[in-house]
Amino acid sequence: MPKGLMVVESSPQEGREGEFNDWYRNTHIPQILEVPGFLGARRYRLSESAPQNQGSSKARYLAIYELEADDLAIPLEEMRTRSAAGRMERKPEVLSTDPPPVVTIYELID
Repeated sequence: MPKGLMVVESSPQEGREGEFNDWYRNTHIPQILEVPGFLGARRYRLSESAPQNQGSSKARYLAIYELEADDLAIPLEEMRTRSAAGRMERKPEVLSTDPPPVVTIYELID
């Protein structure tokens, strides 16, 4: 069964970091993990102490989701279907669009 990762780079709206993290931790990730094929999730924050990150315009948060399915497109399509049906809570007011979130899918090759 193919394994993969969904990597999401995002940032909160200015002044809404607490709400962003609360929504991500307590609503968004649990809803994503209810989708068949999503096995786990981890989040990271851009380190302010690393010299190469200072003044960076990159997204400040990274979420890595583990996937396992016969076809990695199936869990992603189910996630979109649930979102369109209102079964996944969105919080656009806490999510920055500058820079916009970036979603990348990686498939295990070994």
